[in-house]
Amino acid sequence: MKKIEVITRPYKLDEIKEKLTSIGIKGMTVSEVKGFGRQRGHTEVYRGAEYQVDFVPKVKMELVVEDGVATEVIKAIQAAAQTGEVGDGKIFVTTVDEVIRIRTGETGNAAV
Repeated sequence: MKKIEVITRPYKLDEIKEKLTSIGIKGMTVSEVKGFGRQRGHTEVYRGAEYQVDFVPKVKMELVVEDGVATEVIKAIQAAAQTGEVGDGKIFVTTVDEVIRIRTGETGNAAV
């Protein structure tokens, strides 16, 4: 199994979710996060005063999928999230050794 973590623009969340749902993904966890990468934040003007925004609002999606569908999921996320501009985000893929559903005690793919 693979754990896929995506950090991307908040307005892309619905498009990514729809794309994942269309390929059969049933669950994910989403968090609102802040951070910066190469863009190093940005400058905004409020009431005539300019100020630096160091941490840019992003969303973080986490999902665990079977090895066989991981590549398809990654391609779907990338297609939905990509704008071609700085700040599109990152996809992190890690191997998951075990998953246990607390309610039933199911393990492995059955628990996903």
